[in-house]
Amino acid sequence: MSKSFDRREFLKITSSAALAGGLLIGCSQTPDFYVPPLLDQAPDGPELKAGLVGCGGRGTGAAIQFVNAGPNLTISALGDVFEDRLNRCRDALQEQVNVEVPEDQCYLGFDAYQQVIDSDVDIVLLATPPHFRPQQFEAAVNARKHVFMEKPLAVDPVGTRSVMATAKKARNLGLNVMTGTNMRHSRDIVATNTRVREGMIGPIVSATVIRNGGQLWYRTPRPEWSEMEYMIRDWVNWCWLSGDHIVEQHIHRIDQVHFFTGRHPVSAVGYGARQRRVTGDQYDMFSIDYEYEDGVRAHCATRQINGCSNKYMMKFQGTRGYTNGENTIYDLDGNVIWEYEYPTDESGQPTDQVKVESHQQEQIDMVTNIRNGNLRVDADETAISTMVAVMGRISAYTGREVTWEEMMSSDLRLGPTTYELGPVPEVDDTVPVPGTA
Repeated sequence: MSKSFDRREFLKITSSAALAGGLLIGCSQTPDFYVPPLLDQAPDGPELKAGLVGCGGRGTGAAIQFVNAGPNLTISALGDVFEDRLNRCRDALQEQVNVEVPEDQCYLGFDAYQQVIDSDVDIVLLATPPHFRPQQFEAAVNARKHVFMEKPLAVDPVGTRSVMATAKKARNLGLNVMTGTNMRHSRDIVATNTRVREGMIGPIVSATVIRNGGQLWYRTPRPEWSEMEYMIRDWVNWCWLSGDHIVEQHIHRIDQVHFFTGRHPVSAVGYGARQRRVTGDQYDMFSIDYEYEDGVRAHCATRQINGCSNKYMMKFQGTRGYTNGENTIYDLDGNVIWEYEYPTDESGQPTDQVKVESHQQEQIDMVTNIRNGNLRVDADETAISTMVAVMGRISAYTGREVTWEEMMSSDLRLGPTTYELGPVPEVDDTVPVPGTA
């Protein structure tokens, strides 16, 4: 966070509210419910070349899944800040999907994203730390490229509104944009939501989502690393790079609430704490109460501490029944009234897995839309979910009730404005203390 921005002014409201005009202010409903193609493989067509920006584990996985999504798909360019990560990704592509990216199509540095975009690619895959997403997304759309980008789409209100504006431009240009909210491409979840949208449980009156797990990975500093290099290599533990784990990871479940309810909350009151985290400036846990304009509430909680319960659950309560949001619907007495039918294994026994894994499915769906001429811009809805997660984080950090209107007019921007492998004096690494404003 810029040291020129006082933590006690987290929600400073300025005339920048005008920037949000015409985007989503006052809009509580999302577009019509969208069911993705959900084919086993994308249709054939002329070769599509993708360039990957961000060659870490998720980026490498997305690139391999893109190649496996259908015929005539390849990765033709790679970009990353660090050579070792780029080389590992390049080797994985060669070993796992027999794709060799030419050395002169491998780019290093903070401007590598622009070099990948400017190369001869049809699609840009964005998988860098999410702080960089708004700038890279805008550059890709300005270059008339289709885009896949991982969640979350930003780490702060300024970046999220930028993504909203760029998504609108992408739609106007006829560009497909797929985002990494893979729950929307999981066949069991989509089928369950379809029944909910058809009214099987009645209107949703409350939602609860809890995602607990162990300690997240982290990196310790090395003498040869600058402060910037260390932060980027340890990026999931720094708020300015990841948005904290409520934004970077719990967004999946927050987005699932958005997916099932079809709207966003108007305010949030949150709690959080840091007890065990080893590096960075983030919290270990969050518990957020979201309120909607008609009084409906959603409770979203998450924790990342070893030695604790890893309980995970979801419940969408309706007036006529409820669902676990994944594969089963119950009546008000708890009787099962619908279950998703999973495929059977080779011996004919039922499994608990969908036919196509959801990360692979989202790449299949993206290529299918492009080749069939169907326009789909997922970034609209994922940007809303990103802003909802940011709203909850800021409430927990400050101890304040935070509103959607405040988020849509806040000038809060995290991180430095220029990027180089050296000191990062603009970042304040103080851990937030609620109630100190």
